[in-house]
Amino acid sequence: MTTVDEPARENGRIRDAARTRAEILDVATQEFARAGYDGARVDEIAARTRTTKRMIYYYFGGKEQLFTAVLERAYGVIRHAEQRLDVEHLDPVAAIRRLAELTFDQHERHPDFIRLVSIENIHGAEHIAASEKLGETGSAALEVIRRILASGQESGLFTADVDAVDLYAMISSFCFFRVANRHTFGALFGRDLVDPAQRDHYRTMLGDMVIAYLTAGHAGRPAIQPQPLTPGNRY
Repeated sequence: MTTVDEPARENGRIRDAARTRAEILDVATQEFARAGYDGARVDEIAARTRTTKRMIYYYFGGKEQLFTAVLERAYGVIRHAEQRLDVEHLDPVAAIRRLAELTFDQHERHPDFIRLVSIENIHGAEHIAASEKLGETGSAALEVIRRILASGQESGLFTADVDAVDLYAMISSFCFFRVANRHTFGALFGRDLVDPAQRDHYRTMLGDMVIAYLTAGHAGRPAIQPQPLTPGNRY
């Protein structure tokens, strides 16, 4: 870790620490999302801000700590939206659909978050594992899902053995894939998953999939049983 003493003044005046940190994080988010962790350069981040490389080292300590701070803020934005979700007044089916829609909207609204998570997975989540802040944050959505599932199970609407983490993975995977894989999917299948004209279709489809999974085997509809692989149904 690089240690740098605080510059007393820069350009003849004391910098606003909060504003400077926010500006550095804004630019660093863009640079890491564009070039990846290995390709991003602190020199380039400094050149695009109204500060210096020395100030970046002072505020964050180094490139590794800066990337961790970028991840912490990116996850914080998503977690804040989850914490603000109010579904207590909705029935379980409407509530879980609303949560799925929120996740859909947040992933679409923050493509840099998708790229940062992809980059962190390449690095084995080593920065997240080392972050006390991210370790304490968890996911507000999981607590919401648990409450919704409990309500739905109590009313007989939802399958009793649904796990909240599994359901969160199901919702997140669709939302993540749609943004992260739009280019490869489009090149292979000629369909843009983030085409604005298809947005409502995919948003509704996500909710329908989740609700179908939760209500399988209820309301007179038998649960779908897996079929053995045969030459006719392999894909």
